[in-house]
Amino acid sequence: MGDAGSFRLGFLTHVEGGENVRESYRNALELFVAADELGFDSGWVAQHHFGDDAAGGLGSPWVFLANAAARTRSIHLGTAVTLIPLYEPIQLAQDVGLLDAISDGRVELGVGTGFDPVAYGIYGRDFERRRELTTDYFAAVRSALRGIPLDAQGTVLKTASPALADERSWHAVFSAEGAAHVAGEGANLLLNRATYGYEERTDVVQRAWAERYLAEWTQPRAPRIGLSRLIFAAEDRQSALGHIGDALIDNVRRANAGGRPLGEETLENALFRYHAHYGHPDEVIAQLQGEQVLPLATDLLAQFNPARPTLDASIRALELLATEIAPALGWKSAREKVAA
Repeated sequence: MGDAGSFRLGFLTHVEGGENVRESYRNALELFVAADELGFDSGWVAQHHFGDDAAGGLGSPWVFLANAAARTRSIHLGTAVTLIPLYEPIQLAQDVGLLDAISDGRVELGVGTGFDPVAYGIYGRDFERRRELTTDYFAAVRSALRGIPLDAQGTVLKTASPALADERSWHAVFSAEGAAHVAGEGANLLLNRATYGYEERTDVVQRAWAERYLAEWTQPRAPRIGLSRLIFAAEDRQSALGHIGDALIDNVRRANAGGRPLGEETLENALFRYHAHYGHPDEVIAQLQGEQVLPLATDLLAQFNPARPTLDASIRALELLATEIAPALGWKSAREKVAA
């Protein structure tokens, strides 16, 4: 994390939470408002299009984030991730550039390929070319945001934002080779809350990815690594497990049934597979102090997914993170830094 207080604190929501989609959206917006008031540096959403496993899923994250921008003052607004192969690149550049302009430079653009062949088919994209499309479209979006001409006549994007194209563009990957590729792009690296298909702990696996990324980095600016982690604090360990345990087990069960085996459908295995940090704030602090990737991260993104705690429990968890856990790890809010 560098010097004490140098890392940024964010939260990530998948906008899940039940069959009432409108309520899910309203609750997610309340999380952004609460996080902004607590001094979080960033708030992120994940994009999901179709499928029974995305109740309340967010197909249009930039519409949602525009609403969040209107209700908040300083928190940065990001996607982890936008499924970029399913967009027309110049239109996406215009959309995110516009939001960056009206939010006073608060957009964080995180992109990835996704793993949903149904969505690719509906959008008329070749699922087998998803990585190639991601690379090509990401380059096109960033080029447009830098203000590079779009045609031979010199037409440029009216909402160009070079800072968004460079300092605030992120790419999520799931391998050391992917991390090296992102370094070659000169983009920031996003790491998922968990790895799948490995017997080692998630942070042990991802530590090598982060090190590869840093070793391959050649840009003059400092690289950024965004680390997503399942973090849920409550008044005690049992209360925390009461909010997240059953959902984690259920997700392992669904993954096994869906052909993506995660092993035993037990609480112990579910907590391991999702690399969960949970319990009383002191317990969470101790767990994060032993995190192998966190010392290399510039941004910590806390999420509750695949758990679906109530709105009140979620806001309380954010409060404990911002007031007790993150400060114990050296974090200071932007407002504290200004006051100092």
